[in-house]
Amino acid sequence: MNIQFKKGVLELCVLSLLVKRDYYGYELVEHISIFISISEGTIYPLLRRFRTEGYVTTYLQESQEGPPRKYYKITSKGKEVYDELEIEWESFVNGVNNIIRGVFNE
Repeated sequence: MNIQFKKGVLELCVLSLLVKRDYYGYELVEHISIFISISEGTIYPLLRRFRTEGYVTTYLQESQEGPPRKYYKITSKGKEVYDELEIEWESFVNGVNNIIRGVFNE
């Protein structure tokens, strides 16, 4: 998949998962990778930025499989950003689909 497509939608994908529940970083990679080929290296910088911008908070939770895991929890600001991105995405996808399918309002 085109790298620019991925960069453009990764924020929305991460926030859409975090709206549903808290995740740790690698778990986000696993879920997104089912549909979009990504690496851990693309998620962690995004999560750091989300934390800096106040979209998420973090907490540690013990793991039975090793060291404690850092979980990411969406904030009310993050939810607002998600809502805005979702609206923008729907509008964008509809516009592109109309162009591809030759639907024009002339």
